[in-house]
Amino acid sequence: MAPDINWEFYRSFLAVLNEGSLSGAARALDIAQPTVGRHIAALEKSLSLALFTRSQTGLLPTEAAQSLRGFAESMQSTAASLERAAASQGSGVRGTVRVTASDIIGVEVLPPVISALRDQYPGLTVELVLTNRVQDLLRREADIAVRMVRPRQELLVARRIGRIKLGLHAHERYLDRHGTPGSIADLATHSLIGFDQMTAFVRNAGKAFPGWRRESFALRTDSDLAHLALIRSGAGIGVCQVAIARRDDAIVRVLPKHFSLSLETWITMHQDLRNSPRCRVTFDALVEGLQRHAGPA
Repeated sequence: MAPDINWEFYRSFLAVLNEGSLSGAARALDIAQPTVGRHIAALEKSLSLALFTRSQTGLLPTEAAQSLRGFAESMQSTAASLERAAASQGSGVRGTVRVTASDIIGVEVLPPVISALRDQYPGLTVELVLTNRVQDLLRREADIAVRMVRPRQELLVARRIGRIKLGLHAHERYLDRHGTPGSIADLATHSLIGFDQMTAFVRNAGKAFPGWRRESFALRTDSDLAHLALIRSGAGIGVCQVAIARRDDAIVRVLPKHFSLSLETWITMHQDLRNSPRCRVTFDALVEGLQRHAGPA
């Protein structure tokens, strides 16, 4: 294996993995397609490995390429983290902080928190990554994460926010048309909005409420935002964060004494970022904003 392989080769390698072709990788990286091709050829020569095979649909990664993906992604995350840290050097709060959260928290809860933070620190740039996938803080995929599970890694600084309450909700237009259920059994006659694919949270919810299963749902989606939009449109009865529903008087909680769930919420960051001004002020702002959202313990 050749020593000191150019990092740009791995960057092009990861782009081809993600895009499936040299042309797609070139567009993603904003470089010439022949340059990407030379990078891949040079990397294969340096590693003495075949990384891609050609097919009618594009370039297919070999087993060797798939085994290298995680390392290339880690290099990309570390490089981006290095750039964020370098840009924040100097006096005051400045630079870029990368925050990851679920779709629903990122769209419905965090924007006013981030807006107020930027008003206070105009030199701060915030990258908001919305995903229900738990991004790896140890690999620096993000600086700060809002998580609905307790972090287990020892190298993370974690702050418990509390429990965000969930309940069944429907728009008053739907209830005017179909009536308000008086019991869990009554839900069988209603249009229910629920999940499509099984998750750990859905599995646990099903244990607490056996009737809340995929076969019962007239409308199925794994997008929390689509779920909320369907409730707001009057399409049926679905699960919504109580604090979000309270913002709209037309959204009515259904069967509050019979159906109640909660999400334990944490804010976490890598312990190496504790002394970073940009991360510290963002962490504190997120804690304060989410505590307001979650309400009393």
